Amino acid sequence: MRCLRPIAAILLGLWVAALSARATDSNLLEIASRSGVHAFTVEIAQTDAERAKGLMFRKELPEGHGMLFDFKKDQEVAFWMENTYIPLDMIFIRGDGTILRIEQNTTPLSTRNIPSGGPVRGVLEVIAGTVKKLGIAPGDKVAHPIFGSH
Repeated sequence: MRCLRPIAAILLGLWVAALSARATDSNLLEIASRSGVHAFTVEIAQTDAERAKGLMFRKELPEGHGMLFDFKKDQEVAFWMENTYIPLDMIFIRGDGTILRIEQNTTPLSTRNIPSGGPVRGVLEVIAGTVKKLGIAPGDKVAHPIFGSH
């Protein structure tokens, strides 16, 4: 019995370290919805140039991947699909990690403005159909280091 305690303590320590590393991984984002927790591997657009380019000119975006636009503070934003060939779902996220609004199945190459509908800290773009498939909705919580409560 005595030799099992140190092993259990080591395993517990490794598990806690793995959770801590996962929570601070800027390439991992999780959304908690009624259907469960959904993980995405994200690229982060945090400079003006990166945000302006976004997913333009790309021909594909794998399921489970996306681009997270970080605006550094809550503000009203608007997107369009000019030079974007992939239909997307856009998830507008407040600074506390709450989903404010979702625009589903955007039209490739469209110059129509897609507003945030209020101040947001970030926007997650994922392949169209993801939101419907996973049951993601306004009010769901997003966990990522850029958002306050996660």
